[in-house]
Amino acid sequence: MSETSTVLLNEQEVMIRDAARKVAQEVVAATAAERDRTGAWPRSELAAVGELGFLGMHIPEEFGGSAATFPEYCLAIEAFAAADAGFATIIHVHNGLAGCVAHAGTEAQKRKYLPDIASGKTIVAGLLTEPQAGSDTAAFRTTARREGEHYVLNGSKQFISNGNEAGVGLAIAAVTETPDGKKGPSLFIVDPRAPGYNVTRIEEKLGQRSAHVAAIQLEDHRVPLENLIGEEGSGYKRVMGMLSEGRIGIAAVACGVARAALEAAVQYAKEREAYGKPIINLQGVAFDLADMAMQVDVAYQYMLHAARLQAAGVHCAKEASIAKLYASEIAEKVCSDAIQIHGGYGYLTDFPVERYYRDARVTKIYEGTSHIQKVIISRSLAGR
Repeated sequence: MSETSTVLLNEQEVMIRDAARKVAQEVVAATAAERDRTGAWPRSELAAVGELGFLGMHIPEEFGGSAATFPEYCLAIEAFAAADAGFATIIHVHNGLAGCVAHAGTEAQKRKYLPDIASGKTIVAGLLTEPQAGSDTAAFRTTARREGEHYVLNGSKQFISNGNEAGVGLAIAAVTETPDGKKGPSLFIVDPRAPGYNVTRIEEKLGQRSAHVAAIQLEDHRVPLENLIGEEGSGYKRVMGMLSEGRIGIAAVACGVARAALEAAVQYAKEREAYGKPIINLQGVAFDLADMAMQVDVAYQYMLHAARLQAAGVHCAKEASIAKLYASEIAEKVCSDAIQIHGGYGYLTDFPVERYYRDARVTKIYEGTSHIQKVIISRSLAGR
């Protein structure tokens, strides 16, 4: 990233960005290719970044977190994504859900769960998406019925990041048989070790292979009443409230992997010779690199703009969607162009650009597809 991109950062932001880049390169990048081949969960890598506070960035210091600002958080996610986009997705999901507990949980819930979450001893999963309900977040079918001192949850969850490795989960389910007849979805803290939490499948994916995604079946899964987050029926509102932060975070992931692809392409173009000179001196290659640099810089700057709006408490659903849409679209293009600049070598697993390309593709899908982002942006233009 060029120096012009750093002038907008304050001293604390630069410090956090540089710390994240250092551990990302020394710890995460070193094992990224091997984990991509094997699909291994990055257990030791998560422990290392947890010791530095990167797994508790949304958690107050009194509960062991680092209480980072949202722009600081996005800078860290971008840094980790440049080393391994799948790793960045794992910690983005973890931090986002931890923030939900820190913001909306009871004092007892915070004391019980947040310290272990902040340290990384406990990884968090979000049981939100269902087989029939991807972008249609209002179509939840999982139910929760009251039974004595528990809620009993039943339903299927799909594409659950961290779902098979989690020590704690946040599940959304519709509460049935309430005294006032409300059936709106509620949010619960669930224990993956308890009976009725069944991992039925770990998905095989195109990219981000060490970022495990699971199918979960909840079968009479019992949750204590005190594990309800907020009031019954408030789950949908809480999930929707998390979307802008989540989308800006995915923009940061996309920016990170795009930056890595750009840097790899520039390095290769300086070293590879054709017609007696480095190919970076060929106008066609130079112009391609210029376009890539422009796209990465614009995506990065707008991602930070959206992050600052979010941190300031400004309603920024449109800006979050723009950041996510643009960054994810250019990430795929920049990674593709990086392969092209590498020529035949770019198609080989010996070079990282083919992994960057596979890892970038999903950023156009999760946290709302590109079409969904365009719906949100167009509705804002229409005043809806």
